[in-house]
Amino acid sequence: MMAKRLFDLFWSILGLIVLSPLFLAVAVWIKLDSPGPVFFRQVRVGRFEKPFRIYKFRTMVADAENKGLPLTAGKDPRITRSGAFLRRTKIDELPQLINVVKGEMSLVGPRPEVPKYVAYYPDEAKKIVFSLRPGITDYAAILFRNESEVLEGRVDPEGTYIKRILPEKIDLYLRYARERTLWLDFRLIMGTIFSSNQWWF
Repeated sequence: MMAKRLFDLFWSILGLIVLSPLFLAVAVWIKLDSPGPVFFRQVRVGRFEKPFRIYKFRTMVADAENKGLPLTAGKDPRITRSGAFLRRTKIDELPQLINVVKGEMSLVGPRPEVPKYVAYYPDEAKKIVFSLRPGITDYAAILFRNESEVLEGRVDPEGTYIKRILPEKIDLYLRYARERTLWLDFRLIMGTIFSSNQWWF
């Protein structure tokens, strides 16, 4: 665990330094594109089921959480023009490096869920999943990189997420918990960067 934490700190701090010009450019674009803050902060459930606020670049209109579901499906009208690009390229996820530095997240680990959907986790799975720091990426993040497209056109997108997608994600979180090593973390990071699952093998 100490080696993983040092791995996370080194690469997240380096990433924040190297990506700082990109962060500035994205911040300006977001402010010019729509009124509201640059960052979107949302309560997620972290290690030991402790809540924390996750950082993302804002990709939706201000106060979007009060204007619809906590998940998005397809071309959600709440998504801004800049937000569509940031979501497609996953650049909106990069501010989570701040959460990693703060110790709330890891570069790789089960994706942090909103409290509403954590209620659907089986008790045994909860014990294992929440013994780990949540991550920016993992098996599920790669497999479901186009999750909103899967939900697009569904009569009940939230029901589809709870009954179909969430159980698959939980299985993948448990798989990571069983197999985790720094080498696997590296491969999952590469798989995320290159949008490929070939790095797993």
